[in-house]
Amino acid sequence: MAYKTQMDAAKQGIITKEMQTVARKEYRTPEEICAKVAKGEIAIPANINHKSLSAEGIGGGLRTKINVNLGISGDCKDYSVEMQKVDMAINMGAEAIMDLSNYGKTNTFRRQLIEKSPAMIGTVPMYDAIGYLDKDLLEISAKDFLKVVEAHAKEGVDFMTIHAGINRRSVEAFKRDKRKMNIVSRGGSLLFAWMEMTGNENPFYEYYDDVLEILREYDVTISLGDALRPGCIDDSTDAGQISELIELGNLTKRAWEKDVQVMVEGPGHMAMDEIAANMQIQKRLCHNAPFYVLGPLVSDIFPGYDHITSAIGGAIAAASGADFLCYVTPAEHLRLPDLNDVKEGIVASKIAAHAADIAKKVPHARDLDNAMAEARHKVEWEDIFAVAYDPEKARRYFESTPPSDRHTCSMCGKMCAVRTTNMILEGKKVEFCTEK
Repeated sequence: MAYKTQMDAAKQGIITKEMQTVARKEYRTPEEICAKVAKGEIAIPANINHKSLSAEGIGGGLRTKINVNLGISGDCKDYSVEMQKVDMAINMGAEAIMDLSNYGKTNTFRRQLIEKSPAMIGTVPMYDAIGYLDKDLLEISAKDFLKVVEAHAKEGVDFMTIHAGINRRSVEAFKRDKRKMNIVSRGGSLLFAWMEMTGNENPFYEYYDDVLEILREYDVTISLGDALRPGCIDDSTDAGQISELIELGNLTKRAWEKDVQVMVEGPGHMAMDEIAANMQIQKRLCHNAPFYVLGPLVSDIFPGYDHITSAIGGAIAAASGADFLCYVTPAEHLRLPDLNDVKEGIVASKIAAHAADIAKKVPHARDLDNAMAEARHKVEWEDIFAVAYDPEKARRYFESTPPSDRHTCSMCGKMCAVRTTNMILEGKKVEFCTEK
């Protein structure tokens, strides 16, 4: 092989089969994709050992992608249910799946997931470290953490969240600027605890070059984790968050120098009026690297409905420059999501991504919306169901209260505005009373 990673190939002007796939999906030329991969503005997470992958591009000018989180915990240990979630995510068009399992030996499930999934696969090695190594947190060495990164890379993981930006400098800013919610990132909190208990620097920061060598070997994209992301709207855009973002900008350049592709992760909770500015700050500080955001959730008081608070923030974020949305389910902050929660989270995230793509004028983003308008104009229900993102639900709602005239629905009946206007424009007479 004349290149080690997608970025290495792009810098040499080599167009890979993955770049060709992305170009076809995005209505771009392979040369356009190659040029942006070379600059780091597009990432194509594609581990050399993920043979079932259908490559996707993440970055400027491309469709907004979504990620689905799943995985077992100590309280919910059924991998068969998680595989049902995988099947649902793939069928509903999710471009990425993250296995966030944090209990027991997870590699069997992860290998099955990588073997079957055309979607990108991501992990957070820090979550898996305790179970994989079978050690308590304080007993884990810096080198132990790297063993988990290498194990995930060998298995075929396409991108990994590595919390390398929470170093001594950013921790000092976090401690100085008091927060309501402190650290809400699971990986970030574990690293913070490890650093405080051992007195050592973050191992992913201290041995960052070693991490990059592992990722380069398997062409794993590094997703630079936001360990100090805000966990409530009152903590957003504070010193800790911005201090870490500055560190992530430097780590981005260091990764690119080693031909490792980068995504940068962004805020979790944030008031609507701060979102656009945060997207611009990230793009500036992180040199236009693809931005991967959780939410942002625009309010903190709607547990059970956080797929909606997230979709609102995600649509604004993506329209303002974010490239990749991590879904949030109604179960967020409450429990591990079930199958229905996963579906609701995917749909909400897809709505946000699609709405943003229309706003960003992504090529062909409006095509299906125009097709829906045509179907509704003709009041052709089968065409409407065919275009709908979730045709089963649309059909179920329509047929649950069927209209007497199939060219209307049960809300308006014969007073349907579309039917009335169509009839007048066709030179027909509109009548409502059939009996005199």
